[in-house]
Amino acid sequence: MMSKRIGILTGGGDCPGLNSVIYGVLLKAVDAGYQVIGIEKGWKGFLENRTRELDVTSLDDLHTIGGTLIYTSRTNPYKKAKSIQDPIGREKAIKETAELMASQVKNLKLDALIAIGGDDTLGVAAAMNKFAGANVIGVPKTIDNDLSSTDYTFGFWSAIQLASNTMDNITTTARSHQRIFIVEVMGRDAGWLTLVSGISAGTDIILIPEKPFDLQDDIVKVLRDRVDSGRKYHIIACSEGAIPTKESFDRDFTSINPQDIDKLPKDDFGNPILAKLNMSKVLVKELNSQDALRKYFQDHDVEYDIREVTLGHTMRAGTPNSFDRILGLRLGVHAVKLAMKNRYGQMVCLNGTEIGSVPLSEGAQKKLVPHTSDLLEVANLITKVKCGKS
Repeated sequence: MMSKRIGILTGGGDCPGLNSVIYGVLLKAVDAGYQVIGIEKGWKGFLENRTRELDVTSLDDLHTIGGTLIYTSRTNPYKKAKSIQDPIGREKAIKETAELMASQVKNLKLDALIAIGGDDTLGVAAAMNKFAGANVIGVPKTIDNDLSSTDYTFGFWSAIQLASNTMDNITTTARSHQRIFIVEVMGRDAGWLTLVSGISAGTDIILIPEKPFDLQDDIVKVLRDRVDSGRKYHIIACSEGAIPTKESFDRDFTSINPQDIDKLPKDDFGNPILAKLNMSKVLVKELNSQDALRKYFQDHDVEYDIREVTLGHTMRAGTPNSFDRILGLRLGVHAVKLAMKNRYGQMVCLNGTEIGSVPLSEGAQKKLVPHTSDLLEVANLITKVKCGKS
């Protein structure tokens, strides 16, 4: 009897812990007598038949290595179908594409396909299962931690540590020069990375997409209060997707307007590339035009020197931390367990301390920072107390 062949691909941006998941899949699959077929470059390689068998004996301790050995891409197989304006025609085209994708699973002689990715990559897998019954299983991956139904995604805590360390380190320069540093953090339209790394590093102001900010109330006033309380330097953690309120846009901003956000280029999945907005640079320009605030600093013998630091892809870089290594291994092992039980159309997830699963269509949904999160309370308390307002 031929052994099962399990395909595995990684899609979207790279992420600490991808190799950990692959290694977890390999460990369980080999133990079960299955073959593991690596599909290179995500959905692009899937459609182009770019495959190779993965041999666990030559990949010792793969879980300790960053990145993905089978490469990745942001290819969206449904891009053309989703561009169709007519809803009925669009749905039909998506179904036809899903059926084509499902037939490719058979063409590659795979009994099951494990897709590791974020909401975009898993959305492709979910449609394959929904419209064509494809034998797919999802593993949630994103440093943004913005996938529903899982407490944490692997890669999140590694990225948090990298961002937190950078903000810790930049503090010495801020203190030495009495500077204001605006540190731009990745995360698209979710603020988890900025919020948690900002709290971890004790930053003075945190700006996230879920809570549009007012330049005067949330930045200028806070900086004045900090100067009043004797503070000589300031660190602002700013999400790449943070935007002002409409009132603040109209009143305070001269270098950008709401239409600039609407005109941002989009990726293959239609997501605006928020990094192109360069909100940290925008804030440097706008704060440099605040003459009254500059004078206030000078009157208190404090330098008014504003710089921006964009963390960008450094947050995806390097080896995964211990948490993400272990989580990746566990998710990989449990993904194979689902395949062994023929439980397809599922996404493995972390709930508390246990690994479970949810339907792919549910797991691929977005998770944003709720306004009731106690993390927001912690961040607000840090800002308030460090302004001498307690």
